Amino acid sequence: MEASTTFKQDLLLREYGRNVQDLVNHILSIEDRTERTRLSQLLINLMAKLNPQLRDIQDAQQKLWNHLYVMSGSKLDVDAPYPLSAMEYLNDKPQKMQYPLTSPRYKHYGTNVELLIQRATELEDPAERDAAIVSLGKLMKTLYRSYNKESITDDIILNDIRQMSKGKLDMDLAFIESNNLFESSGKSSGQDSNSNNNARAQQQNRNDRGDRNDRNDANRNRKNPRTTSNTRNK
Repeated sequence: MEASTTFKQDLLLREYGRNVQDLVNHILSIEDRTERTRLSQLLINLMAKLNPQLRDIQDAQQKLWNHLYVMSGSKLDVDAPYPLSAMEYLNDKPQKMQYPLTSPRYKHYGTNVELLIQRATELEDPAERDAAIVSLGKLMKTLYRSYNKESITDDIILNDIRQMSKGKLDMDLAFIESNNLFESSGKSSGQDSNSNNNARAQQQNRNDRGDRNDRNDANRNRKNPRTTSNTRNK
C-alpha cells in the first residue's frame, strides 16, 4: 500500500526543514515552466547539501528529484532529468539479507579461519603451504587466547588445523615447537623480556635483603661485644 502524500511530506520536512518546503511552495506558484525548472534545479543542489548522506547512494540525484516531487504534493510540473514518481520513496521493499545457516565448528576461531584453511588446502607449492600453516597457527593461537583467556599448546593448534583441513594440512610438531613458529614474534619476545626482567628483579631483591641482614648483624655485634663473646663461650 502506498504511503499517503501527507505522511511523506511530514517525513521529508524533518530532513530538509520548513524553509525548503516554503521554497517548494514558491516554485509551484510560478507560471513560467522554464523558470520553475531552473529554480527546481537550484533547490535540488541545496537539498543535496542538506542531505549529504545521499551522495554515497546510487541514483542520488533521482532520489532528490523524487523527494522534491513528493514535497510538492505530486504537483511539480518541470523538465526534470528523471521521470518523477512518488512511488520511489518509502515504497521500495528492502532486499532480504542473507544470514549464515550454519555456525562455525570452532567458535573461538570463527568462519574466516575455516575459509583461510580451505584456501590453504588449495596451495600446491609445499613451501607456500607450510608458510600458510605457520600464519594460521599464529592467528589461531591469538584468537584462542582472546576467546578463552588461557594458554594453549602448539599440538592442540596443529591438531585443529589437521581436523579443519581434513588431514590436508600438517607439519612436524617438534619443528614447530623448537622454533616457536606459532608464537607471534613481538609477543613472544616481549614475554621473554618481561620474564627475564622479573627474574633479575627478584634476584636483586634477595641480594638486597641479604645485604641488609648482614649489616644489621654486624651493627648489633659492634654495639654488644659482650653478648657476642658470651655466645661464643657457650
